[in-house]
Amino acid sequence: MARQNAVITGWGFYAPAKVMRNSDFEKLVDTNDQWIFERTGIRERRFAGPGESTSTMATSAARSALAKAKLKAADLDLIIVGTCSPDYLFPATACLVQSAIGADRSGAFDIEAACTSFVSALSVANAMIVAGTVRNALVIGAETLSRFLDMTDRSTCILFGDGAGAVVLEGSNASVGIESAVLRSDGSKGELLYVPAGGTMHPADQSTVDARQHFIKMAGNEVFRLAVKSMVDAAEEALSLANVALGDIALLIPHQANVRIMDAVAKRLHFPIEKVFVNVQRYGNTSAASIPIALCEAVEQGRLKRGDKVLLVAFGGGFTWGASVLEWYGEHDWDRATLSPLDIAARKLGDLVDRVRPL
Repeated sequence: MARQNAVITGWGFYAPAKVMRNSDFEKLVDTNDQWIFERTGIRERRFAGPGESTSTMATSAARSALAKAKLKAADLDLIIVGTCSPDYLFPATACLVQSAIGADRSGAFDIEAACTSFVSALSVANAMIVAGTVRNALVIGAETLSRFLDMTDRSTCILFGDGAGAVVLEGSNASVGIESAVLRSDGSKGELLYVPAGGTMHPADQSTVDARQHFIKMAGNEVFRLAVKSMVDAAEEALSLANVALGDIALLIPHQANVRIMDAVAKRLHFPIEKVFVNVQRYGNTSAASIPIALCEAVEQGRLKRGDKVLLVAFGGGFTWGASVLEWYGEHDWDRATLSPLDIAARKLGDLVDRVRPL
């Protein structure tokens, strides 16, 4: 059987309605719009409202991605949610999404690699499609980090936002698809960016609550230095594995943590800054959601066309980092060699059943 490539056939994202502008933090901590923008590039971010959670936002993004792909939830083989802010310790957020969208025959699990979670999930889904284990997968990055922010700590509360982005991956006979994936980690530096309590090492009790240990803690300067080096290294390795030259990359989509990190990565790669997609000014750092949200906006803005080479690169707590090179396919035309004959026949049959099913 010919090797299947994994092609992105659908994409979608969700951002909460509640906007937190830099000026809103002036009432909470000693800061101002100029101080925040100069250090981060952020102007505003979105916070989840009442009744919203990681699973509800992931579900909204998932439905948009499925609609774009013209794929029914009932036909999904796999759902992976990348997140470090799940609804519960268990069940997995992916299972909540599976139930919400009615993906009755799908497997579901979460991946937790902090801000690298989406790239990690994409890598796993790609490998399973290429191996023939599944035909398709819904890959989501979603976070509700506002619920883990200490609103008295100006070094962290200004950085993070909430949201979700999703893509549909499908096995394809087309020559395009995900061309490489690199995942790396260094657990010895985990305490430079983490939430100290709430797990089995320090279970929640009155003392952990009083010590404010259920909020994000970060050593900013050390994280900045490590993020830049790690993202550059991962990008170069992913390019080498894909046998793609940096000059062939049409768009670099980095994790949207801080505009200074993205500028430094581009500079060290000697990559044109105008080919780096940046939307951190509108959403802040949405961790696992940042790359899929940015990918969706890049498509909406016409920054990607069929055949473009795209480089995704991320860095997150753990520490984790990774990168992936893919060739963009874009708007689908299934019956022109993108899917196997069996998949095409199944879809046509499903469309016929829908048309003749009694109302």
